[in-house]
Amino acid sequence: MMFGRAAVKHARIIAPSGRAAAPLSSLSLSGGVHGTQTRKEPRAWRNRPLLRVHGDDQFFRTGAEAVALLKTEMERRDGDKALYADSAASFLESLEPVFDRSPRYAWLAKIFLEPERAVSFRVAYIDDSGNTRTNRGFRIQHSSTLGPYEGGLHFGPDASLDRFSAMAFDATFGNALTGQRLGGAVGGANFDPSLASEAEIQRFCQSFMTELQKYVGVGRDLPTMGVNVGRNEVGYLYGQYKRTSTEYSKHGRGLLWGGAFAHPEVFGASAVAFAAEALRAKGQDLRGKRCLITGSGKVALSVAESLLAAGAVPLTFSDSSGHVYEPEGIPLAKLRQISQIKAERGARIGRYIIASTTAKYNDPESIWNVRCDLAFPTAGVIDGDAATTLADNGCAMVVDAGHFASSSGAVAAYKRLGVAYAPFKASMAAGTAVASASRDAVIVKEKVAGEVAAAAARVHDECARTAQEFGVRGDLHAGANIASFLRVATVMAPHGAI
Repeated sequence: MMFGRAAVKHARIIAPSGRAAAPLSSLSLSGGVHGTQTRKEPRAWRNRPLLRVHGDDQFFRTGAEAVALLKTEMERRDGDKALYADSAASFLESLEPVFDRSPRYAWLAKIFLEPERAVSFRVAYIDDSGNTRTNRGFRIQHSSTLGPYEGGLHFGPDASLDRFSAMAFDATFGNALTGQRLGGAVGGANFDPSLASEAEIQRFCQSFMTELQKYVGVGRDLPTMGVNVGRNEVGYLYGQYKRTSTEYSKHGRGLLWGGAFAHPEVFGASAVAFAAEALRAKGQDLRGKRCLITGSGKVALSVAESLLAAGAVPLTFSDSSGHVYEPEGIPLAKLRQISQIKAERGARIGRYIIASTTAKYNDPESIWNVRCDLAFPTAGVIDGDAATTLADNGCAMVVDAGHFASSSGAVAAYKRLGVAYAPFKASMAAGTAVASASRDAVIVKEKVAGEVAAAAARVHDECARTAQEFGVRGDLHAGANIASFLRVATVMAPHGAI
């Protein structure tokens, strides 16, 4: 790895537009985000305290020391947010070579430890029995550096400030990879639609949007679909938004234009297209690859459909009740049966074994013991032990297709065991890019796969090239983190202390 003046001279980042990269030294008239790129400049920044805690100035000499200081500060501020701490710490560790080359980026990274706005509010509604029910709603608006906030709404009993803070942090940098001018935000509520009637869901959504509309809108924040927020929920949310607002979004931007994404399959297709690009870089393809899928929601079903189209072999689906496993793969006809089962609100994946004589239910006991070539986790969390089990059973690549699909312990295990890894922010960026593009006409279904594939190729190239440039060749996790951070930080640099 190069350090000092030679390293800075040759360092390149990706411009926010996604076009040709520019040297760090040409980012501004004063010589980039760091001022003049001379031997004195890095030394000058290292002589400034990165943090001041209880009157004690804290300095760093290396990128590793900067990361350690930032992680300590994050734990001091948000020690009660385990998911957020895990996600942000893993991200910061990837930035060590950036801080070594250009110390001022550590000051910019420090800003991202705090979201621009975090809102929590009460959501009260009347249930079918006439009783008042109360839930808690959230919207975490992490960064608007690149453009209006955009990110999902998620309903479920696991909704919390910790979970949404971590998701909003990831959304900022995941959206940065899309090539769109998008900031990052996430929100939702601790409401479980599977336990409510359709009338209760409508009343809840109306109450939720009555409060949320104070913080969202065109040019400000564009909420999108998410877990348990599908076409029905989006319709109810937009209906209430239209009653309380006179602003409407263009077609394709968030849910404020009145409908769900025209092609929700883009997110599953995005993960598969990114995996295809990663394999192509190794001289391989998806044809014949045995693929483990966790979850059985919209994204998981879309992953399986895209895999079948590429000639791969989807093997599993899962939910909170367990998992089903087809040893010879799940063909399109059986995938449609599973889709019909899961279309019923609250239906469990175990019902599928009634329709298939070859399916195994919770056999093997752990889904991670299924032998596979690739894994596409859309739900659940792979920890370090599960990652080791996957590797022992032949898995050569893990492509996250859901939030928090791989813990920091799992990521460390992948790198130690030589398992290729595509993080959520990179694997899903192509889907977000296509879904979030403002259009005057809906993309016809036949063109969706091509648009997603083109976007995935661009994102993969950026992540791979950035990883090589910063001395971690082949590490798509580090490449995605560095590339996305540089995109946002470079735009933020002229804004001052904000």
